[in-house]
Parts: sequence; structure tokens; C-alpha cells
Amino acid sequence: MAENSKQLRETVLRITGVNPRKCMKCGKCSGTCPAYDEMEYHPHQFVAMVEKGDIERLMASPSVFRCLSCFACVERCPRGVEPAKLIEGVRLAMIRQKGANHLTANDIPELLDSELPQQAITSAMRKYAK
Repeated sequence: MAENSKQLRETVLRITGVNPRKCMKCGKCSGTCPAYDEMEYHPHQFVAMVEKGDIERLMASPSVFRCLSCFACVERCPRGVEPAKLIEGVRLAMIRQKGANHLTANDIPELLDSELPQQAITSAMRKYAK
């Protein structure tokens, strides 16, 4: 594993506090993900890729910003791996490394409509305001 990949992996693991080695690769996290069809890499794949240190591929993927941060995958994991936290950790590492935030908090209000659930607004603020 290259030095940069090692550093990125350790950064993500430090940010999240998640141990990807606990994953038994059952796929329950991906099976419950409401954004499954929108993602290039699914929650179980995020866990495996973080474990291998393949963070750069994850950072280049639009899947990082397709995650809804709903934590459905966290609820379904029988081993407590918390894939959503790993996705959030990769997103934060990417933002910290490149300053490449997808949206700013000020961009969000113009994207809202009256039908949008409050949970989505809160999730968007959590996702993009860091």
C-alpha cells in the first residue's frame, strides 16, 4: 500500500473510529440502502475498500455524495461496523485534502422545495456544513 493511501486510510479510521475488519460481508447494509441504485460503490464496498486502503478510488467516486446519511446501513449491520460513518469519513478526508466541498451551507436553501422532509434538510446540513 502506498504511503499516501496508508495516510488516507488512517485519517478516515481516526475520523470515524470505525473498525472495518469487523465486517463479515453479509451485505445487509447495502440491501437496506435507499440510495443503492444511485451509488457506484455500495456501503459494503465502501467498508471493503477502506479496509484495503483504496481511499483514492472512493474519493474520485460520486458515491461519496450520493449517500443520504440516513444511517439505515448502520441500523442493519449485525456487527456494528457503521458504513455510513466510513462514507462520512471519506467525504471529510476529501474535503480536508482538496477543499472540494460539494455544496456549501448557503447553496442548500435554493435547492429546497415545500415537499422535502425535514430529515433531508438536517441530513444535508450535516453532510455539507463540515
